[in-house]
Amino acid sequence: MITDSQTNFIYLADTLKLKYPKFSNDFQKILKQAGVDFSFLPNTKDVWAVDYMPIQINENEFVQFQYHPDYLIDTIKWKKTISDTDLICEKIGLKTKKSEIILDGGNVIKSDNKVIMCDKIFLENSEIEFKELVKQLETLFQVDKITFIPTHPLDKIGHADGILRFYDEQTVLLNQFSNDDKKFEIACKASLKNAGIDFIEIPYNPYQNTKNIDATGIYINYLEVGNTIILPVFGISEDDEAVKKFEVLFPNHNILTLKSCDLAKDGGVLNCITWNVYNNLASLGKRHNT
Repeated sequence: MITDSQTNFIYLADTLKLKYPKFSNDFQKILKQAGVDFSFLPNTKDVWAVDYMPIQINENEFVQFQYHPDYLIDTIKWKKTISDTDLICEKIGLKTKKSEIILDGGNVIKSDNKVIMCDKIFLENSEIEFKELVKQLETLFQVDKITFIPTHPLDKIGHADGILRFYDEQTVLLNQFSNDDKKFEIACKASLKNAGIDFIEIPYNPYQNTKNIDATGIYINYLEVGNTIILPVFGISEDDEAVKKFEVLFPNHNILTLKSCDLAKDGGVLNCITWNVYNNLASLGKRHNT
C-alpha cells in the first residue's frame, strides 16, 4: 500500500474554494509554505475528496470502490452531493480498477502491509458473506492483514480516520477517549490488541460539541504528506497539547497547524478533504492546477 508518508502530491475538491473560501485560501497558503504540491479535482459536488476518490495501491494501480454512502442516499438533498468519480478520474486522465464493494476512503487506514477499518463496512455490504468480503478486500489492497475496529455508536458515517492512524507498522495513534466513551474505548483497544497492534494516545476532546457530526477537537484527522504534517486546531485548550505531542512523535517532520473550525462543524477535518497520491499523478496534477 502507498502510505501517506510516501505521497508527494495532494488533490483538493474544487468545491472547497466555493464552500469554504477563507479556509481554502488559508490552506493553499500553508501548503505553499510547506512546499507541498497540490491541485484541484474538477467537477466535484462536495469537499470530502478522500471518500470518493480511488485508493492508491502502488505507483500505477488505483482501486475505485462504490461511493454509495447510506448517510447520503436516503434524501434527494444529500444524494445530489455525491460526486461522479468516473467523470473526475476521466478529467484528470486516471484509469482505475473497479470494485463493486461499497466503501468510503475515510474508512481505510493504511500501513505498508496492513489496513484498519471500522466494521460498518459489513453493514454496507451485507449481501457479501463475511469471509468472502474480507478475502476480496485483502486481495484488492494487496495486504496480509485487515483489522476491523468497532464503529463509534454516535458516528453514522463510520470512518476510521476519526479514530486512529498508523504511526508505524505495529503502532497506531489513537484518540484519548474519556469516560464518556469507555465502552467503545475498551472494544477498540481489544480489537487492536487481538491484532497485535500497539497504540499511542493523543489529545481528543469533542465532548463540548453540540452535534454528533461536529469534528471539533479531533486531531487524529490530520494531513500527512511526505515529511509534512498539518494539524487541525480549533481554538481550544487541547490545541497546544496536541502540537507538543506531535512534535515529540514526529521529530523529523515539519509540523504546521491550520485553524479548521468551520470545516469541523460540518463533519470532517484535513484528512477528509485531501486525496494524497504518490508520484505518477504529480506532473498530471500540475497541468490541472487551478
